[in-house]
Amino acid sequence: MTHRATRRSLLLGGAAAAALTAASLPGSAYAETPYGPGVYGRTPSDGSAPDGSPPGGDGPEIGILLYDGFSLLDATGPAEVLSRLPGARVTMIGERRGQVRTDTGDVRVTAERSIAETDRLDVLLVPGAGNRGTIASMENRALLGWIRRVHRHTRWTTSVCTGSLILAAAGLLDGRRATTYWASADYLRTHFDVTVVPERFVRSGKIVTAAGVSAGLDMALYLTSLIAGDTTAQAIQLAVEYDPRPPFDSGDATKADRELKELALRLLAESQV
Repeated sequence: MTHRATRRSLLLGGAAAAALTAASLPGSAYAETPYGPGVYGRTPSDGSAPDGSPPGGDGPEIGILLYDGFSLLDATGPAEVLSRLPGARVTMIGERRGQVRTDTGDVRVTAERSIAETDRLDVLLVPGAGNRGTIASMENRALLGWIRRVHRHTRWTTSVCTGSLILAAAGLLDGRRATTYWASADYLRTHFDVTVVPERFVRSGKIVTAAGVSAGLDMALYLTSLIAGDTTAQAIQLAVEYDPRPPFDSGDATKADRELKELALRLLAESQV
């Protein structure tokens, strides 16, 4: 065994290393993944499906909307989960192709497609943002019109954090139950015909809304269970090792005092451009 194979054995464990070694044998038609043979079968070494079709295509088409000022984890957290769905294709979509900056301005994510190029999705996800990004999107008639058009054909339309305000501005939450970021709940309740539920995620028909930022991970796992079943969702949760044990018990706004809430909102405001 080579030094490289030995290192792999140390990093991945004996079973995975054995699979890698077997995949390297002459005449092997398939390349095992670095994590072993996998649950869903082997993948040919050229990246295509076992039947020769291109990768993906037999699972849901998932589009995540990016707009100037979106919150990074709102989009990338669910993407990390949903991209593990068998056969799924996750695409970042913007008003135009190219880089889209987050609310802090420190990070940019590339939109691979524009809204003009996208009219059908199985799953649409609208992330939240700070005041600047949320308000601008709520007032963007072209964006709201696109959301409405795509929603007509989705299997699931979803949001994270203040993305629910954007769905509400598009008229998709009228008469429905929904959740949102804790500091935006009163706004959603008083400005729209929405019953706000203080839960991590809320399903109303084919619309699933998530609370603030990190709740997008919970929502994505729930959505995965709806699409592919509980076992697959549990396996993906294990695959990404999502087992949160925060060092502080301060993530629930209903337990926080006024001073901590004020500090949280001030830190958010100061970090945004």
